[in-house]
Amino acid sequence: MPGSAASTSTDVAVIFALAVEADAFERLVEGRRETRGAQFAFSTGTVAGKRIAWCTSGVGRAAAAAAARQLIDGHRPRLIISAGFAGGLDPELQRGVAVRPEHAVMDEANRRIGLAVPAGPTASSSLTIVTVDAVAATVGMKRSLAARTGGQLVDMETFAVAEIAAAAGLPCAAVRVISDDAHETLPGEVTALSAPQSTLRRLGAAVGAVGRRPAVAVDLWRLWERSVVDSRTLADAVVDAIRV
Repeated sequence: MPGSAASTSTDVAVIFALAVEADAFERLVEGRRETRGAQFAFSTGTVAGKRIAWCTSGVGRAAAAAAARQLIDGHRPRLIISAGFAGGLDPELQRGVAVRPEHAVMDEANRRIGLAVPAGPTASSSLTIVTVDAVAATVGMKRSLAARTGGQLVDMETFAVAEIAAAAGLPCAAVRVISDDAHETLPGEVTALSAPQSTLRRLGAAVGAVGRRPAVAVDLWRLWERSVVDSRTLADAVVDAIRV
């Protein structure tokens, strides 16, 4: 139900970048209510007996950081979770697996932030997630990023969320599903579609990509089918993290 934004207290706040990442999780929430702020639509409800708030921020560090600030100000969570898909940098990480890394770093930055890793079926040991500003789409880019940072997986939001949480004195956890492994090169169009942008611009980019290379429609459809399955895996892993 739509409503006005208000300052409330929740147990856990979750930030997703994309609607497809949040989709399966939202179906597991009881008593869902929606409030619309100046920049984001926030939802609240109950999962595993815990009061939660979450939002879909959009792709990239700036959007994720803004969402984290507003969730902290409006919902006063005790824990923040950065949730979504990630690329694999370590060849040992299999596609479709959910993990909870222990550290977040930014590409070409020296700062390292520790992440909360609650015990559970997706708890992971000694994994570092690297946050970048552009998709690591090729096998070569993934190898280079792994060598440069020592990271095992890559995304575009976690470090930004962890940084805001740390400034507020709150623990931050990351729950990520490996959507493409270290051996996989993504279609070139994914880079344009994953850039921080409005939904309308992303739709325009998708239409333009299909026009330039019709076969991209098949590639993107396959990625969409995989993302639907990955969203279910992610939902279960996020609920496990909330439950602990």
